Amino acid sequence: MNTTQQLEAFKSYMNYRRYSKNTIKTYSDALQIFFKFNATENLEQLTIEHLIKFNNEHILKNNYSASYQNQVINAIKLFYRNRFNRTMEVDFIQRPRREKRLPNVLSKLEVKSILESPINLKHRAMLSIIYACGLRRSELLNLTLKDVLSDRHLLFIRQSKGKKDRMLPISDKLISMLREYYRAYKPKTWLFEGQNPGEQYSERSLQLVLNQALNKARINKPVTLHWLRHSYATHLLENGTDLRYIQELLGHSSSKTTEIYTHVSTHSIQKIKSPFDDL
Repeated sequence: MNTTQQLEAFKSYMNYRRYSKNTIKTYSDALQIFFKFNATENLEQLTIEHLIKFNNEHILKNNYSASYQNQVINAIKLFYRNRFNRTMEVDFIQRPRREKRLPNVLSKLEVKSILESPINLKHRAMLSIIYACGLRRSELLNLTLKDVLSDRHLLFIRQSKGKKDRMLPISDKLISMLREYYRAYKPKTWLFEGQNPGEQYSERSLQLVLNQALNKARINKPVTLHWLRHSYATHLLENGTDLRYIQELLGHSSSKTTEIYTHVSTHSIQKIKSPFDDL
């Protein structure tokens, strides 16, 4: 097999093992860059020395993130184990420490301004449900009509990150908005569809919806859709919601992932009195 055939066989393996679409794309892209870097070498004969050289002369030289470096290492390790039944001794490479960045959070006024900006009802409903339920982008786009259990005030999230299902509460306010949206657009399959009936709404179009809302709201921060999810979690915490419930609502496997929101919540911090005030 040539390189292209090997990569296609590896994609088939990942599909068979039910890896997510994002993981398959990320791993495939990383491998293609690695193979191109070593284009003059025999694919099967590549060793840890080639990976170290790639790390030094491509990843570090171009100042790529620690996250990207880890993705490349994981992709190569899995590829050689699957395709050639060989262990690429990547453990000899010192893994970078993950950057400890706090999630970006919007104020409630900023969120309100963003959600009220779209004139288009579909656009307003999509952004609203992302914030109201703390959804990931893919979770919103994969929603179907039967996932809205309005009689039980629940939203069913199917097979999301980590292949997990979960239920989320939805309020009367959100149900009312979704009913108004349904009457206006009559989607056939997906809750939010593209221009053609039965066609899933695209990631690119959803990002454009957010960009337009940001421009109209005159918010000049580099806001992404995930900021709305972060804001949902932080605002829940500031309202007194227990971290264990927030973990369940967000679909986090580990409580440590959810605990990061305690570092961006300003509810308790704002109550602290500086000793400067007593001078």
